[in-house]
Amino acid sequence: MGWRSALLGVVVAFVVWSLVRAFLVDVFYIPSGSMEPLLQPGDRIAVSRTAFASRPIERGDVVVFDGRGSFAPLDSGRGWIGDALQGAGEWLGVVPNETVFVKRVIGVAGDHVACCSPDGRLTVNGKPIDEPYLFPGDAPSTMKFDVIVPAGRLWLLGDHRSDSMDSRALLGAPGGGLVRTDRVIGEPIAILWPLDRLGPMTTTPKEVR
Repeated sequence: MGWRSALLGVVVAFVVWSLVRAFLVDVFYIPSGSMEPLLQPGDRIAVSRTAFASRPIERGDVVVFDGRGSFAPLDSGRGWIGDALQGAGEWLGVVPNETVFVKRVIGVAGDHVACCSPDGRLTVNGKPIDEPYLFPGDAPSTMKFDVIVPAGRLWLLGDHRSDSMDSRALLGAPGGGLVRTDRVIGEPIAILWPLDRLGPMTTTPKEVR
């Protein structure tokens, strides 16, 4: 009975953890510096899947999203077995997720987002915005753009603009670098690893108005 009880306990714990990750809080690995200084390469973050259930996504929010069809191909080309192995590795945290990204929301539906004002700032609906979260020394953008965000889409940029592949880089691609709101997985709420960065995180200040 002892080993059966232990095995049952392991199975129950696995099922509960799987349900928590699927519906409440998931864990993701940060592979790049595109969101520095907020997030560092190697960070593991907890992401609330319910963060936007009670409020709309706003400018300045940091979102984790499924980039398939926008930032990544819809079809990986590996076949179903390769996709299954990749998915298992991602779930266990032994390989980085190739289709999930984290960026900051600069424009929501109806916004006119452009680069740049005479003083070099991004503009939203004709007004220059302050971005205190930018990586020190980075310009708001070295690439010019002028976009009106359609309904159900988001314009997303990394905080480390000189090291971020984001909506700007996909202007000529299908979808124009705009991410569907239904692809948003959730909002980062805590850094779990490394231990010297362990703790709840805030994505503010978000001075995008």
